[in-house]
Amino acid sequence: MSPTPTLTHFDSEGQAHMVDVADKAETHRVARATGRIVMKPETLNMIKHGAAKKGDVLGIARLAAIQAAKRAADLIPLCHPIPLTRVAVEFSLDHAQSAIHCTVTTETVGRTGVEMEALTAVQLGLLTIYDMCKAVDRGMIMGEIRLLEKSGGKSGAWTADAP
Repeated sequence: MSPTPTLTHFDSEGQAHMVDVADKAETHRVARATGRIVMKPETLNMIKHGAAKKGDVLGIARLAAIQAAKRAADLIPLCHPIPLTRVAVEFSLDHAQSAIHCTVTTETVGRTGVEMEALTAVQLGLLTIYDMCKAVDRGMIMGEIRLLEKSGGKSGAWTADAP
């Protein structure tokens, strides 16, 4: 029987603390996260054809996602600042569901994982799409944000179950 997992961001007295990663080995670490934003078909077509008044929606959202990955530790109180070696952002248009899917891959060589960076990047990429298109579609819905996989570190590889 495996031991019950414990929350690592609390000490023995229940106080929040930043996890000490000094004794962890530096390994190549990768995380991939995804999410989507659903919108009116007209909004999706506007983005596809580059007709948004604010400019290239997906280009700006890609830059926002990259910037967000680099700033995750500034936004999440107990997240370690880590040197990212790669951030890749992909958007795919889903006309059947009138949605845009965002997938982010983050990488580092370090002592802690890059899951929070990937998840933060997805969120900010989608929020940027919302911000750039809200004048024509305030009813957009963001969701299904989740970690797809991670590798590296003591716990090794992990892959999400299919939804």
